[in-house]
Amino acid sequence: MFASLTTRTFALATLCAAAMLPLSAANAQQATEIQITYDGAFQPNELRAPAGKPITVKVKNNTAKAMEFESKTLKVEKVIPSKGEAVVNVRAQKAGRYEFFDEFNEKARGTLVVE
Repeated sequence: MFASLTTRTFALATLCAAAMLPLSAANAQQATEIQITYDGAFQPNELRAPAGKPITVKVKNNTAKAMEFESKTLKVEKVIPSKGEAVVNVRAQKAGRYEFFDEFNEKARGTLVVE
């Protein structure tokens, strides 16, 4: 009897989990991808993305030193090694202007414009 109850409980749990998969996929949003390079300055230094969608920023650091992509308003920071690449994931944002910078060289700044 115990084995039968465990099997039924497992089957019910599996069925419930499977039923939720289509809902999760339907609610998932495709991220807007943006590529940016860093050579002591960000290129381009103004990025654009639509409001209400997650954003993926692919950063390529072409310098001989590590850099830190940071934004206090976007609540992200990521150290990128010299001659390295990294992905910075940003949650969906409301329309506005969001500044980002290199923590190790604060003169290097850019703006994400969300429309």
